[in-house]
Amino acid sequence: MASTTPNDTRVTARLPASVKDTLQKAADLTGATLNQFMVQAQVKEAQKVINTEQVIHLSPQDADRIFSLIENPPAPNKHLQEAIQRHQAFFSEKD
Repeated sequence: MASTTPNDTRVTARLPASVKDTLQKAADLTGATLNQFMVQAQVKEAQKVINTEQVIHLSPQDADRIFSLIENPPAPNKHLQEAIQRHQAFFSEKD
């Protein structure tokens, strides 16, 4: 069985000639091959999407509020106290 390297993966796409021409022109202007340009552009876009979906951006005021709650948490309310009791009961049954 032949081993594969990370560069053996292929992705193909069908696109209008005008789109290919635009991509080729941009690649030429940057000194990259069409393939290099497309991969770089798509990785950049993928990182933007991941950043947008996985990173929470807070205003300075919201960040201060979060840190304050972490450092000075409110007392547990009735529902949290009940949840703690259920949790402890569940795990004490398994012993």
